[in-house]
Amino acid sequence: MKKGYVYLVGAGPGDIRLLTVKGQQCLEIADVVLYDRLVNPLLLEKTKAGAELVYCGKLPDRHLLRQEAINDLLVKYALEGKIVVRLKGGDPSVYGRVGEEAAELEKFNIGYEIVPGITAGIGASTYAGVPVTHRDYGASFAIVTGHDKSPDGHPLIDWRGLATGIDTIAFYMGIKNLPYICEKLLENGRSKETSVLLVQWGTLGKQKTLMGTLETIAQLVKEQKFSNPAITIVGDVAQLRKTESWFERQPLFGKHVLFGRTSEGESEIASKLTSLGAEVLEYPRFMTKHLKETYVHFEDYDEIVFHSPKSVEWFFSQLKEQRVDIRSLKATLYGASTKSIKAIESFVCLGFPVNEMIEGNKRLLIASTVWKDREQQRRELYGQHDFLGSHSELVVRQSNFTCQRILDEDRVDTIVFPSAESVKVVTEQITACHETPMTLSERAEIICFGPATYEAAIRYGYKVKTTLQEPSGQALIKELVKQEQVKGS
Repeated sequence: MKKGYVYLVGAGPGDIRLLTVKGQQCLEIADVVLYDRLVNPLLLEKTKAGAELVYCGKLPDRHLLRQEAINDLLVKYALEGKIVVRLKGGDPSVYGRVGEEAAELEKFNIGYEIVPGITAGIGASTYAGVPVTHRDYGASFAIVTGHDKSPDGHPLIDWRGLATGIDTIAFYMGIKNLPYICEKLLENGRSKETSVLLVQWGTLGKQKTLMGTLETIAQLVKEQKFSNPAITIVGDVAQLRKTESWFERQPLFGKHVLFGRTSEGESEIASKLTSLGAEVLEYPRFMTKHLKETYVHFEDYDEIVFHSPKSVEWFFSQLKEQRVDIRSLKATLYGASTKSIKAIESFVCLGFPVNEMIEGNKRLLIASTVWKDREQQRRELYGQHDFLGSHSELVVRQSNFTCQRILDEDRVDTIVFPSAESVKVVTEQITACHETPMTLSERAEIICFGPATYEAAIRYGYKVKTTLQEPSGQALIKELVKQEQVKGS
C-alpha cells in the first residue's frame, strides 16, 4: 500500500481566522486529524465530511495521550495510506514538540511538511493591545518556557542574560512558576517596576488580562485565581495597555453563539456576528449530494423556479450533460432569494423574483429533496407547480463532535433560531451531544426570529428569552449589542 502523508500544522492561538490559508487547505483534505486541547474546536468544521478526529488532550474519561502514543498514531495512519494532520495550538515549532514528531516520521521514511502558525506569545499579546516590539519600549523579544523537565519544574535558563539582555520576554504556561520567575528576574538585575501583562485564553472570546509589575504580579495572580493557559509578557512594552484592546472593544466580544443552521446553507448573519467579535458555531453542518442525471423536458415549462443557488448550479449542469441549449427553452427563470437570482445571472441569464411569477403558467420548482414531502408549504410559496429534486443535504456527523467539545468548554451562552426549521434540525441533532431543549435553555439564552419560530421552539420544549419581531440579521445584532451594553453597565 502506498504510504500516506503527514502535515504538522499550527492552528494559531485561538481565533479561527488566524489559521493560515495553507493550514486550512491541509484540514480540508485530511483523512485523520489529531488535535490538541488548545486547538479551537471550531477549526474541526474545516475538515471534510467523514474525516476521523482524534483528540490528544485530556478528557474526563481518559488520560492525556503521551507524546510517544501520538507519534505511534501518526506513523500508523500514514502507513495505512492516509493523509494526516497533526493540529497544534499556536506554532508547531514553538513548544509543540514538532521536532520529535518529524524525527519519528523520518524513521519510517514517511513524507511530511511543517506548516507554521501564529504563536501565542505574539498573537495573544497583540489581541491584548500590546505589540511585542516597539521602538520606544523594546527592540528585542524572547520566547521562554515557563516550566521544564527539571525536578521542581522550574525553567533552567540563563537568568542573568535574560534579565538584562532582552527587552520583552514572553513566558509560556508559566503561571504556576510565576513567583519563581519573578524572583529570578529580580535577583538578576531586572527592575521591580518592570511591567508584566498576563493574557489568558488569548485571541478567544473568553480572553482575560491581568496587569502588574515584577513586584506585584505573583500576589495579584493568587488573589484573582488567574490560571493557565496564559502567556506572561514581561517588559516596558506592556505599559502600552492602558485600557481595553481593539479586540476587547468589539461590540460582541465575549459572546458565544450557537446559530441554528438548516439545509439551505451557510448564513451571512453568522459571518456578520463573527466580524463583530462573537464566536459562532453554525450547527449542524450539512453536505450536499447532487442527484444523478435525470432527463427532464425543461422545454415544456413556462416558468422554472429555483429555491436555492445549489439548484441553479444543478440545473445548468443538467443542460450541459443533456446538450440542451438554454436558448431553446421558453421558460422564464425565477429565484426564491437574492442569492438564487444572482446564481442565475452568473450563467448570463436573466433572473426574476418569485413575486413576479404569472398565474396560470406551467411552472417547475427545482429544490432540495427536503421539500419533496412539503407539498402544502410549497403550494403556499409557489402556487401550482411540478416538483423536481436537484440535491439532498446530509448532516455531517462531525459537527456533533465539534458541538460537544464547545459545550464541554462551556462556550455557548446564546442560541439563535432563525427559522422553525432550524429549531427542528438542531433539536434532532443535539441528542448526539446528550442535550435536550430543557438543558440547552438552562445553558444559554434562546433567541427566535419571529412568532412562527417562537411557537416551534416552545412546542419542542425550549424556554425562549427573546423573540425578534423583525426577523432579520440587523435586528439580531441590535439585540445582542444591547444585551452586551446592559451587561457592561
